[in-house]
Amino acid sequence: MNLLASRSSRMKASEIRELLKLLDQPDIISFAGGIPDPSLFPAQAIGDAYQAVLGGKEAGTALQYQVSEGYLPLRKWLADYMGKLGVQCDEGNIFITSGSQQALDYLGKLFLSPGDTALVTWPTYLGALQAFNAYEPRYDRLNTAGGNMTPEAYRAAAAVNGGKVKFAYLVPDFANPTGNTLDVKQREAVLDLAGELDIAVIEDAAYRALRYDGEGVPPILALDCARSGGIDHARTLYCGSFSKILSPGMRVGWVCAPRHVVEKLVLMKQASDLHSPSINQMVMHRVADTIFDAQVEKLIGAYRKRRDALLGALEGNMPDGISWSRPEGGMFVWLTLPEGADATELLARSVKEARVAFVPGNAFYADGTGRNTLRMSFTLADDRAVNEGVPRLAKLLRG
Repeated sequence: MNLLASRSSRMKASEIRELLKLLDQPDIISFAGGIPDPSLFPAQAIGDAYQAVLGGKEAGTALQYQVSEGYLPLRKWLADYMGKLGVQCDEGNIFITSGSQQALDYLGKLFLSPGDTALVTWPTYLGALQAFNAYEPRYDRLNTAGGNMTPEAYRAAAAVNGGKVKFAYLVPDFANPTGNTLDVKQREAVLDLAGELDIAVIEDAAYRALRYDGEGVPPILALDCARSGGIDHARTLYCGSFSKILSPGMRVGWVCAPRHVVEKLVLMKQASDLHSPSINQMVMHRVADTIFDAQVEKLIGAYRKRRDALLGALEGNMPDGISWSRPEGGMFVWLTLPEGADATELLARSVKEARVAFVPGNAFYADGTGRNTLRMSFTLADDRAVNEGVPRLAKLLRG
């Protein structure tokens, strides 16, 4: 152990993934795992696509090495998809990753030297903290509701710790863990701050397509392109994923970014795993090209009902003093308990006494605060889970 690099001390197990190991018991009602419902996967379409690829002229290509940038037809499809979101680009701005989690790891590696500062929301996506931690940063708070420090104060705090502010990371649409979405003014404010600090913006768009109510908001990258004169002059790096719509197991994500950033990411890919699996990229292209929009509509119909059921159960059962987010999409509802409450201690009691699981909120805070918060996911919550699980948890909270 004495031979390990200093960065290894920053690598910690995901509290969520460790928690999931304990929940493989049929009598536990779990709101913990932020994962899609496997019964809604387009398994037939994916199976047909694998059969078509392996049974035709493309079989050799599917089983062979691939260029590190990714399968060209998929990159072209994604460039067109990004265009529909207001980001005019081409395949040279698209880089395929093994899920968007790999994108976060690569971007952490690209930007962070030990002691540098990453601006993140309080709370933020736990997987991003895990990805960045290996590169030994410090974290400072990005307040998307306003009231941020001045650029000079951010710079001074970073310098005291021996580094520079490098990027702002956020999930602007139906955030993990809060479910909150930034409006245009808030997104513009993030770009203003990033411009004043001259830093990158990492836009994690894993949940963007899952909107159930309200009007869509342009991606930060689209706003950035309009300001800067085009994607190759933008400072925003968009991380997308097929995991929440088509299949997490196929591990296909992407980064949409200026060419000079893509070129650096390609070098990292070559040194890491050479390329994402060829066959998975080819199958994903076939499936996305044929059923993506229909699959999105299918998920929206199913998940909207589950969100509404969870929100209704919380409204009808939770005691006074507890508040929660009301997301317009995504997978999560964020609960805030009275000051002094400890959701980690509550979880231990809840699993033992009520047989209900959730994720304690402090796992999502870079400084370990937020102990009176918790996250509930509704994507796997059927009627039984909601109608039985929420009253049990509410009873426990009443004491």
